[in-house]
Amino acid sequence: VQLQASGGGLVQAGGSLRLSCTASGQSISRYHMGWFRQAPGKDDEFVAAIFWSGDSTSYATSVKGRFTIARDNAKQTVYLQMNGLKPEDTAAYYCGAFMSWTLADYRPGYDYWGQGTQVTVSS
Repeated sequence: VQLQASGGGLVQAGGSLRLSCTASGQSISRYHMGWFRQAPGKDDEFVAAIFWSGDSTSYATSVKGRFTIARDNAKQTVYLQMNGLKPEDTAAYYCGAFMSWTLADYRPGYDYWGQGTQVTVSS
């Protein structure tokens, strides 16, 4: 599976962005999907994940209530709607695909990763 993240950019605090992660190579319908982020000088951080069917989601406490993950398997795309952005959300955001739901927030548990897309939130 090849994954390509897009939609990042520069936004003011309180603004919104929608990230997309488009897959090719094989169907993502058999994979759970997730987003991680990494800020300069910091460890990577789990952001959100969604079950292969879309029936279940998981969020980091830091983004719960502000971010929404969704997927459209027919379009081979996963989305991350980010509202109420804060400067501390500034990071490179990466999407990944994984098989075991219990590993949703564990980066080594992912099978495939895409390139990151940069999100910068100004104060």
